[in-house]
Amino acid sequence: MEFGLMVEPQIGGSYNDLLEITLAAERAGFTSIARSDHYMAGEESKPTTDAMTTIAGLARETETIALTVLVTPLTFRHPAVIAKTAATLDEMSEGRFELGVGTGWMESEHEAFGIRLPELRTRFSLLFETLAYIHSVFGRSEGGYSGRHFELQDIEVLPRPTNLPIIIGGTGMKKTPSIAARFADEYNMFACDAEALAARLNVVRETATDLDRDPAEVKVSITSSAFVGADEAEYREVLGAAAASREKEPAEFEAALESRRILHGTYEQAAEQIAQYGKEGVARIYIQHFSSLADIDSGDLERQLKGLQG
Repeated sequence: MEFGLMVEPQIGGSYNDLLEITLAAERAGFTSIARSDHYMAGEESKPTTDAMTTIAGLARETETIALTVLVTPLTFRHPAVIAKTAATLDEMSEGRFELGVGTGWMESEHEAFGIRLPELRTRFSLLFETLAYIHSVFGRSEGGYSGRHFELQDIEVLPRPTNLPIIIGGTGMKKTPSIAARFADEYNMFACDAEALAARLNVVRETATDLDRDPAEVKVSITSSAFVGADEAEYREVLGAAAASREKEPAEFEAALESRRILHGTYEQAAEQIAQYGKEGVARIYIQHFSSLADIDSGDLERQLKGLQG
């Protein structure tokens, strides 16, 4: 199982905070660090850095850790800009950049910044064409691209990444996994019950097979918070604090974690949950931190990773 660290800079934190956390994650042995691509946190506007710009900085100040945007909304950038930025980051990081692309969803940030957010059906059409366009730019398909929304002439676009992973993330049961089967190197979803996971993976396998693609070429990843402790007492303390911050009783909050299969319990129990995900086809777990970057204790990352690895 690969372990990634997922952070949410729209909740707050500077580039230097992100750099400190990334270096700590690299030292701890995380495979990758992923960051969201948002301009504000819900209805609140806090100090928020740009995803692609900060990854460019990290590319020059780190050595081994993969640098992932999870995911960039297609509403923010034309596919030419996404592709050209990704190719540049691939070069700057010496092949460590991973490009996640999604439909976009947060209405409040789109309204606040005056960015158009089309209806969901249109966004899925845009997602398909964005990925087809990017495939053409990266040389994964030939003949340029011509669609309803975007057009690319039959030209060689340089620099061209040699092996830049494309990640498709989303919660849909059919459209997202089918698009992932066609275009993605990695398919990402939030922690979910076994039935939902199996249903999505069946769509990936069936669609990939229909396209004469090996389903094994699509890595499956899960994003999950981790409410864990070294022993039962520490776990109960973590659980109680998290429940209180959400104005819930610990038992109620724990039941919700259980039903959604969000990582929780002692390190040993969480490691067993991770192993079960692995048996179901998951190859990477992103441990998500919903807090300001300045509030993440970099010293705890290594302890957490070692505990979750079992």
